[in-house]
Amino acid sequence: MHIPGVKWNYDKSELIADGVVHGVGLVFALIGVTALIFYATVWASAGQLAAAWIYGAGLVATLSISFMYNLWPASKTKVWLRRFDHSSIFILIAATYTPFLQRGWADPFLFGMLIFIWSIAVFGVFIKCVFPGRFDKLAIVLYLAMGWSGVFAAEPLLTELSVTTMTLIVIGGVIYSLGVIFHVWEKLRFQNAIWHGFVVVAAAVHYGAVVTCISSSVV
Repeated sequence: MHIPGVKWNYDKSELIADGVVHGVGLVFALIGVTALIFYATVWASAGQLAAAWIYGAGLVATLSISFMYNLWPASKTKVWLRRFDHSSIFILIAATYTPFLQRGWADPFLFGMLIFIWSIAVFGVFIKCVFPGRFDKLAIVLYLAMGWSGVFAAEPLLTELSVTTMTLIVIGGVIYSLGVIFHVWEKLRFQNAIWHGFVVVAAAVHYGAVVTCISSSVV
């Protein structure tokens, strides 16, 4: 099965490399999210616990769907998995923002930012599921715009988050953004595995940011 503009013809070595990257990322995500939820359940506030659940579910779901989509053989099922895979990126970005913005949701601007981020995520899921393959370039722009929209919330967040948390957020964002280069560089061998390597590393950095965010909220 072939879809114009979509590369699925990776060789065996590329698929193995991509599978290893996904497998490592998913295992560490499951362990990390389990530890985070346990910590938040015991020590964090109800709001932070809810935010931790949202973030954890978004992270694990995104990596799981990506794992299935990228290793599934070309078929009608893979076409549907592609919709879910691309949609899940919007969910991951919004879910990652949630613990940080939850810390300051008493601030009308930060609360509005949280609603805005999730609104864009819902819109992104809509176009990916209803119009698959038609707005791929727009989706990349939306991914980057969502990811860096936090710049507008930097000043109010500085009063809510530690310097360590803010630094990790920025570093993770830079790694994600650099990875996009390989995401669109389809002629490069192992391009998909490299791109997903950037995703896993960036997700790990943002996990550290979420951990420091929640731990610093514990009185």
